[in-house]
Amino acid sequence: MGRNTRKRRSSLANKAIAASAALALGGGGLIWANFYASAHETNSNSWKNNTKAAAATVATISCPDIGQKLTRVPRGARSSVAKELATLDKQITEAYARLASTRQAQTKDANFVQNAILGPLKQKRTAVIGRIKIDFKRVGAAAPNTLDALAACTGSGANQTTAGGQNNNGQQQNNGGQQQNGGQQQNNGGQQQNGGQQQNNGQQQGNGGQAGNGPVAADFVDITKVQPNVQGKAQTQAGGSAGTFTSSCGVNANKKFNTDNVIVAPGVTNGAHHLHDYVGNQSNDAFANNDTFAAAQTSCSNQGDKSSYYWPVVRIQNGTQDFDQNNDGGGKEGNVGQIQQAKQASIKFVGNAKSKVVAMPKFLRIITGDAKTLTNGLGNANAHWSCTGFENKVQLTEQYPICPQGSSVVRSFAFQSCWDGQNIDSANHRTHVAFADAQGNCANGFKAIPQLTMRLVYNVPAPTIENGQIKNAYAVDGFPEQLHKASTDHDDFINVFDENVMNQMVNCINTGKKCK
Repeated sequence: MGRNTRKRRSSLANKAIAASAALALGGGGLIWANFYASAHETNSNSWKNNTKAAAATVATISCPDIGQKLTRVPRGARSSVAKELATLDKQITEAYARLASTRQAQTKDANFVQNAILGPLKQKRTAVIGRIKIDFKRVGAAAPNTLDALAACTGSGANQTTAGGQNNNGQQQNNGGQQQNGGQQQNNGGQQQNGGQQQNNGQQQGNGGQAGNGPVAADFVDITKVQPNVQGKAQTQAGGSAGTFTSSCGVNANKKFNTDNVIVAPGVTNGAHHLHDYVGNQSNDAFANNDTFAAAQTSCSNQGDKSSYYWPVVRIQNGTQDFDQNNDGGGKEGNVGQIQQAKQASIKFVGNAKSKVVAMPKFLRIITGDAKTLTNGLGNANAHWSCTGFENKVQLTEQYPICPQGSSVVRSFAFQSCWDGQNIDSANHRTHVAFADAQGNCANGFKAIPQLTMRLVYNVPAPTIENGQIKNAYAVDGFPEQLHKASTDHDDFINVFDENVMNQMVNCINTGKKCK
């Protein structure tokens, strides 16, 4: 993400804007006002006011993602380590809630965030890290010696992220060059910082959004003003696999929701801290196991597909309070607004440009995208946002599109399509699968498998931006400290195809047929 840039206002303009914010917000706005009133003036209180403002502009909390660092965890310790990692997520969520609810205290004490939030959070994380190391030792494995350095978290502004950071585990995306945006992308969150300047349907805003934690105006772009950025796909070569297999599983008309994530946090209720739509397998929750999946009902028309497909819901932040307004993972954690059901949900498996595909192992787990890009950077981001009529021209990763009249919002996903040939999951849920390169090659001895692609279409009213403020914003659910950024979109898959149907899929793809 680029650095936030804006023109320097005159001192008089700064005072006028600051005064308006102070009248609207009381104490929190007053400090924001002091910052602008003193930014270009010298007086005895200037340093003090700037210090207070610096404390007040801590928009969110950024903690090292320990789960992504643990590429190897002994099998005997994985269950207990997963629960400890879920505890870390809960600690961050609780710390963010404290950050968001103590804005006035922060303006009075420049050290409040460090002393009252970040310091205690580090102590809690240190204790969890200690237990993770014990889990390793309990099964006779050496504990990683780098975890202690990951205990400390930092506070950052809404426009200060690590996006664009290192690429984790070789997972860089090459699905159509979607990372390029013709120079049209702006900072995620750079326009609306911690002053609560927005008013949207009577809801006071902090970092934007109905719950005060995003999205903001800079998270949206008029798609008609974005230069084309989609690159052509690799052509299927001799020896490649050009067929397709489609599974029709509906749009979650059954309204199967929960805030669990059985892949990342098995056995932990509310392990995702945001609400998921589910299609396919109807028994997916935190406590499901392979036997549960195999015995479940499915929403797919092909009853041989009991796979679980799930993704964070989309909401319109229009002042509506949905059924989970007072629930964990819902309104209590900043996921608010009217839940939108996709009008279309297409599930298609495609082949590989260079080689034939092999069958996926039953119960293979794949997560694509990264729910924590505000912390981790874009190395594992795989969000593709567009509009009908523009999908072959523009795909966005860091912003939500504002679609023209008659056009619908489209979310699409292209999953990892190379498998290590051995494991149905890995400690960090990434290293057992990978993306093929731009020519279709699978590296490191990995094997090509059918690539899951998904396309979700939504009829959402087009947001509008007025005076730098967004109205009727839509956004995906997410961890509250991630501020509902578009880049945090992600999708999850557990393969529960009947083996005969999986073999049919492989045959269709390898022989160039289009099957359902």
